[in-house]
Amino acid sequence: MTESSTNKLLNGDACHRTSNGRKSSKNGFVKNHCSLQLPQNYSRPREKNQNGTHNSSLYKKPFLESFEETPLLVAVFTYMSYGILTIFGYFRDFLRNWNIEKCNMAQEREEQKDFVPLYQDFENFYNRNLYIRIRDTWNIPVCCPPGATMDLGERLTFDYNWTFKYTGKVMKGIINIGSYNYLGFAENTGACNIADVATTQKYGVGVSSTRCEMGNLDIHGELETLVARFLGVESAMTFGMGFATNSMNIPALTGKGCLILSDELNHASLVLGARLSGSTIRVFKHNNMQSLEKLLRDAIVHGQPRTHRPWKKILILVEGIYSMEGSIVRLPEVIALKKRYKAYLYLDEAHSIGALGPNGRGVVDYFGLDPKDVDIMMGTFTKSFNGAGGYIGGKKELIDYLRCHSHSALYATSMSPPVAQQIITAMRIIMGEDGTTQGAHRLRQLSENTAYFRRKLNDMGFIIYGNKDSPVVPMMLYMPAKIGAFGREMLKRNIGIVAVGFPATPITESRARFCISAAHTREVLDQVLDVIDEVGDLLSLKYSRRQKPRPSLGWMAEESHLQD
Repeated sequence: MTESSTNKLLNGDACHRTSNGRKSSKNGFVKNHCSLQLPQNYSRPREKNQNGTHNSSLYKKPFLESFEETPLLVAVFTYMSYGILTIFGYFRDFLRNWNIEKCNMAQEREEQKDFVPLYQDFENFYNRNLYIRIRDTWNIPVCCPPGATMDLGERLTFDYNWTFKYTGKVMKGIINIGSYNYLGFAENTGACNIADVATTQKYGVGVSSTRCEMGNLDIHGELETLVARFLGVESAMTFGMGFATNSMNIPALTGKGCLILSDELNHASLVLGARLSGSTIRVFKHNNMQSLEKLLRDAIVHGQPRTHRPWKKILILVEGIYSMEGSIVRLPEVIALKKRYKAYLYLDEAHSIGALGPNGRGVVDYFGLDPKDVDIMMGTFTKSFNGAGGYIGGKKELIDYLRCHSHSALYATSMSPPVAQQIITAMRIIMGEDGTTQGAHRLRQLSENTAYFRRKLNDMGFIIYGNKDSPVVPMMLYMPAKIGAFGREMLKRNIGIVAVGFPATPITESRARFCISAAHTREVLDQVLDVIDEVGDLLSLKYSRRQKPRPSLGWMAEESHLQD
């Protein structure tokens, strides 16, 4: 891919090496961040890994995020827990080497010991000695649409989670607080289901070809036109797999001599796409605009390594909502930096499209920004739309280029017709084009549920991460033993959750990740909160050191006066 063609399709100037005498503003690390100025008497507890804003005038409303620091004693005990588990793991490996204990993990045969190892030592060690202890809390089969409630297949283990036996029984009515069903479209009734059945009868389930051969149906064109109109861009292109939308299209946009600036918490699909592109990759601290600006300035001033030639292109990779942290990208500041340093912006809205903004159009809509300021808008249909696949939106020249150069477009099978219809119907409901107010109601319900759930968890004393408007709500568990214990205790009380630990998170930041849905009623949320409160007391999970607001003493003075 040549420099001229890529610059033309993104309609931007090449990055020239210039000197910049501006001094960057100091970056404060606080826990509760607000982009608008607060009264002088407002006090916050200490917060970790959170940067201040360069320019609060870029925000039209308060931008509040919370990342409360891990209590020191909890961190110490967490490290001790992993240390003890590791020691016992090595001891059990010693017993396995002497055939005193049986090892059920896959391993190389003796005659293959001199070959390149198929399994990495530490990952294999972690799986057989730590992960296996809590494996029963994951991969439980779901036996119905994963809506507000779901049915789970019962299974038992008789060898400490190495294998499972299905009993044939079904646990019914489990409250689902872990699926990405943000707008509640995971259902087998209603307008989407009726349209999907009709489309299946008309087109069948599969296409058995790629878009550029015999798999380009009229329904695919209808979907892409609707997506472009929904996003407010000139053109859009859809793909059958969300992960491949990132991993296969980024290499088509950048190559050797280009620079990619990636947030340290970006999804694996973005990381893989950046690596496959052959571009130089530099990582900036999560949502830290000072770190991003420093990398941009250095890139402009110093250029490429050794030759010091200007970079052919600088591409910034960010997400709308970060699914492990519950944080929202500081898009107004990213756009301001992108314009200042003439870089390009690739925005992944996998979790934010449909879940944020007054019109459900993602983080751009949430901040009230112009979609034209984002060069490449990417998202998936797997969350809010209950479909599959992803999209890329932008200028017509960009989309026309990708149709000819994207591996996903040239080699991947076309999207299934009923899946395309599911997305079309759900998107029209969100846009209000179905003649009802159902879409607006779902968006409003999701926003209210998110605010209510986060506020209640805070009041109970739990440490939760992320932005106040993010439907992804991580609640900190910290210690490895509490990952499995929390999942089991919640399931005993008919609530299905997702617990996450190392290596998916930092070793001291294991968490339970709740995903709020418009399908949850206030009664269901209250039931979930009561159970979380009960289990939190049982497992001692209320780590928060936030100072709760003190009640006014006026009533006490009045009562004292009456007694006198």
